[in-house]
Amino acid sequence: MAADADAPEMSDTETTMQPSPESEPSPLTDASPTEDEAVTAGDAEDGETSTARADSDEVDAVDDDADAKPTKPRISLSPVRLATLVGLVAVLVVGGAVGWLGFRTYQLRQDQEQRELFLRVGRQGAVNLTTIDWQNVNNDIQRVLDSSTGPFHEDFSRRSQPFIDVVKKMQSKSVGTVTEAGLESVSGNEAQVLVALSVKTSNLGAEEQPPRAWRMRIDVQKVDDGAKVSNVLFVPA
Repeated sequence: MAADADAPEMSDTETTMQPSPESEPSPLTDASPTEDEAVTAGDAEDGETSTARADSDEVDAVDDDADAKPTKPRISLSPVRLATLVGLVAVLVVGGAVGWLGFRTYQLRQDQEQRELFLRVGRQGAVNLTTIDWQNVNNDIQRVLDSSTGPFHEDFSRRSQPFIDVVKKMQSKSVGTVTEAGLESVSGNEAQVLVALSVKTSNLGAEEQPPRAWRMRIDVQKVDDGAKVSNVLFVPA
């Protein structure tokens, strides 16, 4: 009975203050997330994964769009069409070359004909000036006027009558023969012709005279479809 008396008596207060093992929180329970938090975290991870997939899908879609851009179709020609095209190009090239050569030939022919005309008119002009017969002097002078133009025509026309009078009075006769002639220069519609002549003359006082050599520089000018003498200069032999 003494032992029971010495043992401290536990009061009701101390008995009630001792926590119940069931009421103390478990460290494992506080440290681990609740079921709702775990679901929320899972949803977040799923959202991030979905976003990453969406971004990846967008990149893939852009790449697919870039790859899907239409390219210019390549034109493929069959052998028959290619041969036809080559033949057409060849025909055009040959046709152009032939046309150009034809034009050049025509132009060269025209130039040659004009040069021959200048030379022929120059030669004839020299003969007309040196072939005068007192019995036919009027026609001879008119032939010179008909074959001349410009200042030379006007000057010869003014002097023609005094010249006719002298020829008739002296009963003069001259015959010119071209020994050599050539074009000195050609410029557009004009040319200079050098003519060498042998001229035989006779008159009332001297019927037999030796031939004399004359040289003339005759300017020729194109007039309409022909050409005429525009100037005459005597060149020393």
